[in-house]
Amino acid sequence: MTEKPILKGNKSQSNNQGNRQKLTDRGKGQKNDHGGRANAENSPIPSPWLEHPLDPSPRPHPQASFVEYLRWMRSSNHPQKENTKIEIMTKVQNQQYSDRLKVLTDRTKLLAGEGNWFIGECKGRIRVGGYRGVEAMLLPAVDALGIPFIPSSSLRGVARNAAIREFMNEGMTWTEAVESVAPYFGSLEATSKDQMGKVIFFDAYPCQNDGISIDIANNIWKWQDNNISPYSPNPNPFFSLENCSFIIGLKPLKPEYKAVSDRVKRWLTIGLAQGIGAQVNAGYGVITTNTKIDPFFSVEFAVRGQLIHGAPTFNQWRFNDRKRSWEANTTNRPEVRPIAFKSMLRYWFRGIALGVLPAREVKELEGELFGSISPQKYGLLCVRVKNAQLIRKEPRDRNDKNGEQEGILELYFTSELKSEKQESFVKVMKHLTWLMFHLGGIGQGSRRPLYSRRNRDRPPWWRGSNLVAFLNDDSTAEEEEFWDTPDDMRAFGRKFQQNLLAFYYALKSFANLPNNYHTNLQTNGEVRKDLWQEAIDRNCKILLCQGESRSNKPFALDILHSEEFKLKGDYNPDLCGKVRGPVKPSPIWISNPDRKYQVVTVFGAVAEPRRGFVEKLKGQGAIQIFPL
Repeated sequence: MTEKPILKGNKSQSNNQGNRQKLTDRGKGQKNDHGGRANAENSPIPSPWLEHPLDPSPRPHPQASFVEYLRWMRSSNHPQKENTKIEIMTKVQNQQYSDRLKVLTDRTKLLAGEGNWFIGECKGRIRVGGYRGVEAMLLPAVDALGIPFIPSSSLRGVARNAAIREFMNEGMTWTEAVESVAPYFGSLEATSKDQMGKVIFFDAYPCQNDGISIDIANNIWKWQDNNISPYSPNPNPFFSLENCSFIIGLKPLKPEYKAVSDRVKRWLTIGLAQGIGAQVNAGYGVITTNTKIDPFFSVEFAVRGQLIHGAPTFNQWRFNDRKRSWEANTTNRPEVRPIAFKSMLRYWFRGIALGVLPAREVKELEGELFGSISPQKYGLLCVRVKNAQLIRKEPRDRNDKNGEQEGILELYFTSELKSEKQESFVKVMKHLTWLMFHLGGIGQGSRRPLYSRRNRDRPPWWRGSNLVAFLNDDSTAEEEEFWDTPDDMRAFGRKFQQNLLAFYYALKSFANLPNNYHTNLQTNGEVRKDLWQEAIDRNCKILLCQGESRSNKPFALDILHSEEFKLKGDYNPDLCGKVRGPVKPSPIWISNPDRKYQVVTVFGAVAEPRRGFVEKLKGQGAIQIFPL
């Protein structure tokens, strides 16, 4: 009788059934919210497993790869489909495979030989290759034993593309550059001596047990024809690698090709510094060695409040007696994600541009700048975050300080940007970034400024988000002037308008738009009480206000949450949005660039109840800074 190849160390079927009974018993006698007893006898704790009759509760080996876990994951019609996916992904994330990785990296060193391998460090996330696995889950590339790696073909492709770009920068056409790299990488169209590449690339494995980490994609907005779809969060967890160091090997096919190999290695390090794999324009796949690429724009930042969050991790199951069902207790990990900044830049670009251009042109420009799937465009902007760190987690106690994250936001060109458009592109992104920092926050609670809830009897103890740019001792006079926030509200209003106009003019230059195109504001569809477009158009108003708050909330938010604007004793969803039932985002953004005043953006401000809120702010001394 042979041992089952996948489930090493499994107990017998009878023991597995006994374990499942223990899980079921955990639900018995649990107290519900009303002090009674929950009866979970007929509702066992959801199992993450497929529960095959011969092995209902498999127990993979502690060093099993995540492929073994996914092989036995529950069926697609499981009533707790999404939560059990998070549960098993959390199990996978905690696996150890250091011993196997040491064997694989030692093998690369031996095959490549002394002096033909180096260590590349990825301080962020990376997802190379891959395929769709169980439940269409995105998986990184893995070898036959389920260990994640970077295929040699991917490394070769990165080096070859970097070489082609270098030759094109020297004045060659694409065809000429492709012909020029053939002697290094080989080509079937080349002469016989250059058909085979002269350098051997090896698969690259992580050095240690770094790696598998739960990641998340959340497509909230998308274009439908020439219209923006309704707000619809769609979190999709998947696996990527995080904070990895790789052993990267390449060697000359023959000793006499050493000079060729050295040049290919240089191209490879340049390409890796620009990113490898998926989502490189959102900060993924950057592998650093001794090659440095400078951003065209950067700024140090702090996020204070509810923070930028990544993927959820599973904690435990709990039975809800009122709903007569099990619920998953999950925690979203605070993570400084470059893609959050790219998404927010994209959001404000779309909102501002829709005020001055037809939706068709905005959609085309957005795809050109930030990338798009349909039509497929690579994008011109790459966003990264350097020195990202969590300063403080979100507080668990009412007396704790608010959560805080820090880092350096860096903006880069991609290889798609033509040199003649670089100057206008830089100005577009520079002023768009300034506007993003002053119109709202980022991450959780981005539409509200940071405020304390410590006078409440339950968490969360802080709400909202403040996105703050700050300078260091090395900042230039130009940077200090650009980011300085005036204490005087009217002076800030003038600076806001200057940056908005500078954005308009830079966009005009970049896109070859007609003169004074921005003086005639667009109208984006019908505006009603319960209908508006998130566009800074003729129906939108932006105001600055200051005053004494009657609560621990900033002045403008205190007015928005006052009894005057509530509906049946609760917050009006057409002012404040709602999170229960169909989610509706608030049409009002409030930021707090200086603690003395707030920037209030009101979409669809020409219809009640938003018009009444605007008039209330004006009656309290607010000044309007948009429309100009």
